[in-house]
Amino acid sequence: MFLKFWFFESPLEMLKFFVSLNKAFLHFFSLPLFLETYFQPLKNEYRQGLVGFSRAMGIIIKTFLITADVIMLTALLAAETFIFVGYIFFPIATVWLLFL
Repeated sequence: MFLKFWFFESPLEMLKFFVSLNKAFLHFFSLPLFLETYFQPLKNEYRQGLVGFSRAMGIIIKTFLITADVIMLTALLAAETFIFVGYIFFPIATVWLLFL
């Protein structure tokens, strides 16, 4: 029962949680929205003479925001991977340390 729980049921639930966490992260930090509206002005400023400046400023600011989002998402995915692998190998490492 323990092996079934630890190596089959629990990792599936953990992966479901990580998928939910990643969706919440993407929604909270608006990465898909930044990518969809990359070439639009930042605050939808369409006054005569400001369209080019607004688009350029939007691209510059969104580039920094997208870069920050990707760095944070990479850190989150690395932490999730570390936690998942550590969880799977914890019983194996415990038994290995007992017989060392």
